[in-house]
This record gives sequence, structure tokens and C-alpha cells, in this order.
Amino acid sequence: MTESHISPGIQVRDLSLRFGSQIIFEGLNFDIPGGSFVALLGASGAGKTSLLKIIAGLAQASAGNVTCSDGQPVAGRIAWMGQKDLLYPWLNIEQNVALGSRLRGEAVDRQWTAHLLEQVGLAGYAKALPAALSGGMRQRAAIARTLYERRPIVLMDEPFSALDAITRTAIQDLAAELLVKNTVLLITHDPMEACRLSHRLLVLSRWPAGLDDTHVIAGQPPRAPDDVDLLKSQASLLQQLMRAAE
Repeated sequence: MTESHISPGIQVRDLSLRFGSQIIFEGLNFDIPGGSFVALLGASGAGKTSLLKIIAGLAQASAGNVTCSDGQPVAGRIAWMGQKDLLYPWLNIEQNVALGSRLRGEAVDRQWTAHLLEQVGLAGYAKALPAALSGGMRQRAAIARTLYERRPIVLMDEPFSALDAITRTAIQDLAAELLVKNTVLLITHDPMEACRLSHRLLVLSRWPAGLDDTHVIAGQPPRAPDDVDLLKSQASLLQQLMRAAE
């Protein structure tokens, strides 16, 4: 992506997922504007990870479709960041960041790799093995690996959940800074995290309740932990999630 380029948005239309007679979700319709950061929350079993995998092309929907706002396919335009850093323990950090090129048999872009390691504060650890890094440092390496792919759309499945509160806040800030030009969809169970990082929220409830896309948070992410708009949104969101869990 160039500095001025706006990433494409995501359009989900009439999306349904069934396993036999069991309906996971049905008729989902929503848009994620290009260049925005959106959090996806909801009760366990509502289908959040399944929805993310369908958008990524890793699973197939029973009905409906997912496209980009520019009319082009989603396939080939996505980078994935999961809950675990999934660094290969026998590769050093530099090699892990450039893993995509290695797997595709392409030449490694060493200049780009070095630039990303500097951005995430790991320039001095390029030759270190993952075992030598803390959990927060490993997750920063995972962010660099995600950015290495230069994909406009980033899908994240609880990527910060294993970190302690202080490290988690710092990594959230870093992700918000580095992914500011990307279109991002983040699964999280943490209302504070969702409200800190997101332009808007999607709350997926178990079928037949469906999807609530009415949450819009004032201000720009990442919001300070004591931001008034964040605290109001967090309280409202937590109450909704508690009602859905009853």
C-alpha cells in the first residue's frame, strides 16, 4: 500500500452458516468501511470465529457472500493474526517476520523486515530465537509478521488476550498506530479493548438474535483508558453482553 492509499472495505451480504439442522447465524448483513478498525464481540457459540474464517476464505458459508467495497474479491488481500503468536521456535525473529516470503519461495525483503522490526521495537532482536523473548515481545514480532504481508485487510482473533494488562495496553496502542491505514476486524471478549481500539462495534448474539451494528464510539482510537466516551461505551457494551449471556 502507498501512504495515501485507503484500504478497501468489507461487505457482508445475507451470510448464513448451518451445520445440519443447527443454525449458527443467518442473514447477516454489515459493512466495514475501508481503513476502519471494527471489533466483533458476542457470546461463546455465536459464531464469531466462524464468521472471521468465512471472511478470510478459510471456511465456507451456507449462503451469502463476502466482497470488498471496490468490487474485487477478498481472497489474496487478507493478513491473519491469531491469539497465539505461532512463531517457529527454530527460526530467529527476522526469519519469522518474513515467513510468508519463505513459504511462498520468494526472495525475502530484508529492508522491509528491518524497517518493521524497528517499528515494533525489536531491531536489536532480529537474530534472537523466540524463546529469548517475553510474551509481549513475541506478540510484537507477530504484528510485524502480519504487516510484512502488506495486505490491506487484517483479521485478528483475540491477538492480545494472553498478555498481562500493562503489556496488553502497550501492544494495543502499537497495533492501532501501525494498522491505521488497514481495514481491521478484531474478535475480542474484552469490552475495554473493543472500545479503546474501534471506530465501531459489532455484537453477534446467538441465533436468532443476529447482529447489532448500532454501536458507534465518539473520538478516535486508541482512546485513553479514562476517556469519557470509552467508559460510557464500555459500560453500555458490558450490560448488553451480560444480558445476552443470561
